[in-house]
Amino acid sequence: MAVKRDHVSDCKKVFSINDFEKQILFKRKCVSLKERLLKDSPGIIAEFKRKSPSKGVINDKFTSAEITSAYQDAGVAAVSILTDQPFFGGTTDDLTSARINLQIPVLRKDFIIDEYQIFEAKAMGADIILIIASILDKKKITSFSALAKSLGMEILFEIHDREELDKLSEDVTFIGVNNRNLKSFVVDIQQSIDLAKDIPERFMKISESGIDKIENINLLKTAGYNGFLIGENFMKTDNPGEACKKFISELRIK
Repeated sequence: MAVKRDHVSDCKKVFSINDFEKQILFKRKCVSLKERLLKDSPGIIAEFKRKSPSKGVINDKFTSAEITSAYQDAGVAAVSILTDQPFFGGTTDDLTSARINLQIPVLRKDFIIDEYQIFEAKAMGADIILIIASILDKKKITSFSALAKSLGMEILFEIHDREELDKLSEDVTFIGVNNRNLKSFVVDIQQSIDLAKDIPERFMKISESGIDKIENINLLKTAGYNGFLIGENFMKTDNPGEACKKFISELRIK
């Protein structure tokens, strides 16, 4: 968070919120992931991720535009793009360059700690922003969610345990359960299954991390999940787009 605060502070010296509001993409109407998930969709949200703090470099051979276009062709409901540079090797250009060829929703995956980043996300073409419960207090979560909603974006509210649901804002669109334990980095989809019953029915549920088998999806669907965020399982292959296409094809059959 200290690194991110410094980064945002530096960005504010270069671009103002007024600058963002003048951008062409700021004026575009967002594409709704909620509407896509309510239709006949496999619910896969495929992620472009070069590296992670726990795994190091995962795949740095392709551009975001190449991978996300292939994901779109494979039939995903949406794509997620990491824009954090120090820890995940992402950039804001990864999202803006990918946006050009996409008609599906795009999630900006980053550590949102300042309303400045929400205006920035809109200007770069994001349809959804990630709000992480563990790094923000309830007051900021409420104000950030209201701002994103006012700009036409949807909000993925990420939790790791039951207590974090106490910070929930009514403006949130999706509640995402991260299956990765932040202390041990152990990943287990049982985390999503266990928390499903505590999530209010009015919110759509998305399971994140550790989803690498069709059986995982079926278990999570039974528990009430609508979306499934998959990154490493595709990105660690030589051809993430083909891996995603094969996964979705098998999912539709089963």
